[in-house]
Amino acid sequence: MSTKFTSVRMTIEGDRYEVLVFPDPALNYKMGKQVDPTQVLAIDEVFTDSSRGQRANAEQLKKYFNTEDHAKAALEVLKRGELQLTQEQRLRMTEEKRRQVVTIISKNYVDPKTHLPHPPVRVEQAMLEARVSIDPFKDANEQAKQVIEEIRVIIPLKSERVKLMVKTPAQYAGQAIGVVKVFGEILKEEWGQDGGLSVVLEVPAASQPSLLDRLGTVTKGSAQVTLVK
Repeated sequence: MSTKFTSVRMTIEGDRYEVLVFPDPALNYKMGKQVDPTQVLAIDEVFTDSSRGQRANAEQLKKYFNTEDHAKAALEVLKRGELQLTQEQRLRMTEEKRRQVVTIISKNYVDPKTHLPHPPVRVEQAMLEARVSIDPFKDANEQAKQVIEEIRVIIPLKSERVKLMVKTPAQYAGQAIGVVKVFGEILKEEWGQDGGLSVVLEVPAASQPSLLDRLGTVTKGSAQVTLVK
């Protein structure tokens, strides 16, 4: 098979059917992006073994795809089959998923001794030491739960949340409410007659430094943040 192509495969009653596709358009299509499927297929043919050039016969197409038209059957294989990732795609997706897992852990877990978040680079190092394996297809939040258990023996981790009261003057209230919604769960929200904002929110303790930094930026240092006991 040409390195310019990969395949989408499916097995029906023990027989394999596959189509040749352009790697990146096929990946985008499988990830649900708006891609014309006709631009994904490299060849409007259904194969039983593309490496040997063995095409599915008319009887097979009729039986399993209700058509003898290779182009129509190829679209069905593309839709229902499993994309065979290229090595480059797998590496790229695995690395992206790894970054997502690291971010989740850094934002939601702290060192129980210092109550401060572990820097992302420290989380990455712990994952390397623990020889953590990342699945490019599995949900990052689900994988983070497993990764946490694997790296606890290397770095201490604790899920800790804090309640904060944030007060901002009217001229910055619009920007501030956008920030707090991103960082945490709003428990109480009050708008003053002058347009000022007062919010009580709950955030992961590990996210508190980033929240304070972001609020300081959008309110030019005018935001008042206090810990709610």
